[in-house]
Amino acid sequence: YWLGATSPRMQIELVAYTQEEGQHFRTQRMGSFVHARSLKQQGVPVRVMFSLEMLGFFSDAANSQRYPHPLMKLFYPTQGNFIAVVGKLNQPMVVRRVKAAMQAASLLPVYSINAPRSVPGIDFSDHRNYWGVGYDAVMITDTAFYRNPNYHTPRDTAETLDYQRMAGVMQGVCAAVLALAQ
Repeated sequence: YWLGATSPRMQIELVAYTQEEGQHFRTQRMGSFVHARSLKQQGVPVRVMFSLEMLGFFSDAANSQRYPHPLMKLFYPTQGNFIAVVGKLNQPMVVRRVKAAMQAASLLPVYSINAPRSVPGIDFSDHRNYWGVGYDAVMITDTAFYRNPNYHTPRDTAETLDYQRMAGVMQGVCAAVLALAQ
C-alpha cells in the first residue's frame, strides 16, 4: 500500500509531534495537544487520528506479553507477536473498522480493545489529546512496556526491532487510513 498511489475522497495529513515524552507528557505543551486544540478551535473535521506508538518489538516466546490487569490474559495472547488497536469505550465502530482493514492487509495478528482511561497505558500517547477535544482517535501499538523489556533503556536499540513485522504493521495502517478516508 502506498498512500500516494491512491485518490481518497478526503484529505489525509501525516503529522509528527514533539514533546510526547518526559516533562511535557500529559501537559498542554505536548505538540499533539496544541495541534488538536487548534483543529477544534478552527472547526476542522477529523475523521480519526491514528497514533503510532511503539510498533517494532515482537516476541514469539511464551509469556512475553504482559497486561495491566491479569484477567486480560483470558482474552488476549500471552505471546508478544501481535499489534493492538486501542480506542475509547465510546468508539467501538472506529476501532472495529481499523482492526478489520489492518487484518485484511497484513498477516500480522491484530487485536483490539476499547477501554476507559483508568486502564494504565490506554492513553499513553498523542491520541489522548484528540480524545480530549472530542475527536475519534486510535493508538496502534506493540504495547510498549507491557512487552518490550528494553523500553526506555539504553538497550532499546534498532537491533531489537523486527522490521519485517513492522512493515506488516504499516501495510495494515495504510489500509486502515485509506478505508476510513473513503
